[in-house]
Amino acid sequence: MATLDWSQCHAVESAPGRLSGAWVFRGTRMPVSAVFENLEAGGTVDEIVDWFHISKEQVIEVLEFAARSLAASVPVEPVQASAPDARFSLTTAYRRRYLPTSPATR
Repeated sequence: MATLDWSQCHAVESAPGRLSGAWVFRGTRMPVSAVFENLEAGGTVDEIVDWFHISKEQVIEVLEFAARSLAASVPVEPVQASAPDARFSLTTAYRRRYLPTSPATR
């Protein structure tokens, strides 16, 4: 996973004496990592806001910052396969992942 430069996000701060310097929501002891952990576990933004008493705007700002940062750091490389090969590979991967299979359709 990419490392984000949280110092560029105005919704968070890090202080050596607070949670060992972990990035937290500004003016709180709520670690930014808790948002991602709870979303991964199935929580919603509204639930996180209720559980941790932070504003929805703060959560959204953190999520948007992470999305922008990760989108900017993804290298784009040209596909080396010929067009028919690439199409076949993507179609096959899509079918294997998203379409149910039965013994009769394999």
